[in-house]
Amino acid sequence: MVKANHKAKAHCPQAAQPSSNRTVKITPDTPYAECSERLTAFGGLLALIKFLDLIGFKALFAEHYSPPERKTQLGHCGMISGLLMLLFIGFQRLGHFAYLRHDAMLCGLLQVTVLPAVSTFWRYLRAMGLVQSQSLLRLGAALRRRVWQLCQYAPAAVRVNIDTTVSTVYGEIEGARKGHNPKHRGKKGLRPVLCFVAETREYLCGTQRRGETMSGAEVARQIRQFRGLLPEGVKQVTVCGDGEFIGWESVQACGQEGFRFIFGNKTCRPPFPERGWYRHGAYEYNECWYQPQGWEQPCRFVAMRIRQEQRGDRQLKLLESEQYLYRVFVTNHPGRPHNIVARYDQRAPAEALIGEAQREGILAIPSKRFQTHHAFFQIVMLAYNLWRWMKWLAGQAEQQAQRGQPVEQLQRLTLPDHTIRIARLKMLYVAAKIVVHGNRDQVRYSEHEQRAAGLIDFLDYLDRRRAQAA
Repeated sequence: MVKANHKAKAHCPQAAQPSSNRTVKITPDTPYAECSERLTAFGGLLALIKFLDLIGFKALFAEHYSPPERKTQLGHCGMISGLLMLLFIGFQRLGHFAYLRHDAMLCGLLQVTVLPAVSTFWRYLRAMGLVQSQSLLRLGAALRRRVWQLCQYAPAAVRVNIDTTVSTVYGEIEGARKGHNPKHRGKKGLRPVLCFVAETREYLCGTQRRGETMSGAEVARQIRQFRGLLPEGVKQVTVCGDGEFIGWESVQACGQEGFRFIFGNKTCRPPFPERGWYRHGAYEYNECWYQPQGWEQPCRFVAMRIRQEQRGDRQLKLLESEQYLYRVFVTNHPGRPHNIVARYDQRAPAEALIGEAQREGILAIPSKRFQTHHAFFQIVMLAYNLWRWMKWLAGQAEQQAQRGQPVEQLQRLTLPDHTIRIARLKMLYVAAKIVVHGNRDQVRYSEHEQRAAGLIDFLDYLDRRRAQAA
């Protein structure tokens, strides 16, 4: 083992150590050896640990989580925290725990010498079911209220975008069906549904589903969950969805909950009056009241029509004629038709959020049991929200620094406002060394690491917020 030669500097803060500008030369003849310090590639996890303490994760977990019957030495909070850390780092398969069992930061988080075997996490996940899935949704709602309070965000109205995706499966997987699978036609898959808050881009609710189109009853059941998962200050909710979600059950659920809605039309052909068309910009708009077959009352339909020569690359799957292409929506939202269509078009970022959730792990299938996928889906999306919330708070820290810090210190705080994949490179994958000083473990970052300065500023900000909360 190679010991540190400068023992006098071993316990000094890194900021006090002199910086060397000597050029490092690494050649094939460079000597190599081992060192006695504990190193981690995930130095940014310390910020997550402080963030979880700030929002009271353990207390809210104990209040809202319904544990399975299986008992573990780590405890239920430790097992779920381990799964969340795995997904937060970017791994999607439980087998990847084999590469992290000795990581100093993860072991310190769970307060163990070495992480349990992969099979321990797999058996715990297999013991989870629908009850745990719903309790994780309630936990996410409680954390959302806490984060919005910390960020002083209290909107009176929000917009919820709802959409589905396809998770292709191979082998005998419970719930897999052959359905709409554009990239793998004819293959079985699962069809999860996801709902996002448009203003904050966070996951509100959703569920893992069989690989078939959603029924009206399923859509209505999903919509009725929104009110209980949003903070109490939200008074008005606008639900936006494409033609898969149109139906009397979904329209009725929005009406009963007091929500506004804009759903794309998939099958209805309302009779728009020819004299009702008016031009706004390059397109024409119209509206009418129409009661489709099987609906209990008429609803308002709005339309936008586009001349064939103006179509361009616009995606249209609705009514067609020799001269025009039509986009038709059902809504109870007040306002002119062109404003309603423009508001519906604001749901386009939901596709990017679903793609990001896919990269975070909702396409991973850890078991053959459908109930296991149901619970794993909620764990993945909770980890996704943790990234969203921590980046949000990091943005607040940067804004506060720009308002109150001297100009020469503004360049230190460079926290990202990018996708989660880029945020990992800037906030998480920062190498750190864990040392013992004064019988306490300490995490130290290299003064030569460009990202370390901004991370340290964020850690200081989290410590100040934790002191205020205490």
